[in-house]
Amino acid sequence: MSTQVKNRQFSWSALIFAILFFSYFSAALQLVLACTGHTNINGLRDSIIYSLIWLIPIFIFPRYTRKIATVFGLVVGGLSLIPVLYFAVYGQEFSQSVFFVMAESNFAESKEYILQYMSLKVLIVLVIYVAIGILLWIRVRPVYVTTATKWLSSLLILLYALAPLGISQFIKHDNWDKTIRHLASRMETTVPWQLIHNYTEYRKQLSVMKGILARYDTLPPLANLKDSNGETPRTLVLVIGESTTRSRMGLYEYGRDTTPDMTKFKQDNPDNLLVFNDVVSSRPYTIEILQQALTFADEKHPDLYLQQPSLIHLMKQAGYKTFWITNQQTMTRRNTMLTMFSQQTDEQFYMNNDRNQSARQYDTNVFKPFAKVLSDPAEKKFIVIHLLGAHMKYEFRYPDEEQYLRFTDSNGIPAGITANLNENKLETYNSYDNAIAFNDYVTTNLFQMFKTSQPNGFMLYFSDHGEDVYETAPHDMLGRNEKAPTKPMYTIPFILWQSPQWLASHPSNTAFYRDATLPDRKYSTQHFIHTWSDLAGLTYDQYDPAKSLVSPNYKVMTRWIGDPYDKKGLIDFDKLQK
Repeated sequence: MSTQVKNRQFSWSALIFAILFFSYFSAALQLVLACTGHTNINGLRDSIIYSLIWLIPIFIFPRYTRKIATVFGLVVGGLSLIPVLYFAVYGQEFSQSVFFVMAESNFAESKEYILQYMSLKVLIVLVIYVAIGILLWIRVRPVYVTTATKWLSSLLILLYALAPLGISQFIKHDNWDKTIRHLASRMETTVPWQLIHNYTEYRKQLSVMKGILARYDTLPPLANLKDSNGETPRTLVLVIGESTTRSRMGLYEYGRDTTPDMTKFKQDNPDNLLVFNDVVSSRPYTIEILQQALTFADEKHPDLYLQQPSLIHLMKQAGYKTFWITNQQTMTRRNTMLTMFSQQTDEQFYMNNDRNQSARQYDTNVFKPFAKVLSDPAEKKFIVIHLLGAHMKYEFRYPDEEQYLRFTDSNGIPAGITANLNENKLETYNSYDNAIAFNDYVTTNLFQMFKTSQPNGFMLYFSDHGEDVYETAPHDMLGRNEKAPTKPMYTIPFILWQSPQWLASHPSNTAFYRDATLPDRKYSTQHFIHTWSDLAGLTYDQYDPAKSLVSPNYKVMTRWIGDPYDKKGLIDFDKLQK
């Protein structure tokens, strides 16, 4: 056999190194993300699938393998440095949110970040990453297969890569727009599509957000706005939690001590901290409830969030400098509405730019910007902090360290629930309680930071909605479903701390808040803007004291839950049987 013929024989070694090289620039980062527990393995799976497409040209044109690999390495490998170095610096996966934050930063801020993070660690990561890529490129050589095999293999690769289209169209029967989004989401971890997709999604969501903001800009100010506090310097803080149901909090007499820090904070601040026991959310989804809680919309008038000023507009009109600190994702299809709210404020801090919500991002991220904002010289400050709380996946909401793995067995779980939990359900049940416990650590620290700053003002914390984690019989519900509502999906914590200075300047508050019946008032956060206005001393034509939880004129109202756009979608929460 001649050398030329022998060299054209199929080689497993050549195929393996071709796969490794063409997968490396997308799969390497996804492998690190999966191995470090930052996110799940789906990204790794998808990055390998869509990297295999590059095998098709070297199957068909084997003699151009070196040239294809060289161009691929320079172009795709070069582009892959962006997400790799971004993760090395920030510990987050590159996403469309990064484009948004970059666009929001000026040149001086960008230069400051670059200089701050150009470290030895980043240089080492860069050198190792490039070196491995070069070593793999050196080993790339033609993969010779028969004509039938090359076309069959190419067809199988394409069919596998395009399988999401078939699943969406012929199994799920999705419309074409949703089908394309499904395919795009699967390709999202693969360079260069990752950057192209993230940029196009950023531009698309930015356009949607700008349209809504432009509409807000045309709204007239609130009529006859009056501030009973005058020009007195003050700081008011709103902390919005996520997926935290109060029935899983020790503070609310849950059998496990999931809130030791807040329980102690309450004991240390008996005259300043008020814990409300019967507050519910009207919707079990973040966007939908905040469209009501932060505006004049409610279950009966769901579209008012686009037709009347928001809470942020109210506070700005009252002369406050406004801030938004968030550990939620920024520019995603779902979270654009949240970003729209944040963009109404004067300053924003976006702490979570991960591609995937199921990634390890801890709410301790908000401590540093909160400290910075507390020291801002503005005399009247309104600060919103939006946490990830106990958002799925629960195990990603707290560090994977022994001190945070407080609940690992069935101790403290009600017997009726324990009997219905298999091993997997028990693990999920415990991870949710661990997430609640870490949320307790975060929120209590925020209260303590605020207290230490010796403010004239108050801090209020509530969760957007709850979560049913095998709590309701027959203990098979996990998450939220508006079509099959259960009480844990809606029952939320609602906690108010007022500083000594604030109470001293509002003596009527002291006596009123000592009313033993006040914490047990039935309330829905769909009317939250009225409660906040009352607390802040703001009145205007649309303010309704009957809808304020802390008003002497408060009236008990039906607490509607459900989809307000469904004619039969509204249900009285208090008539739920479970």
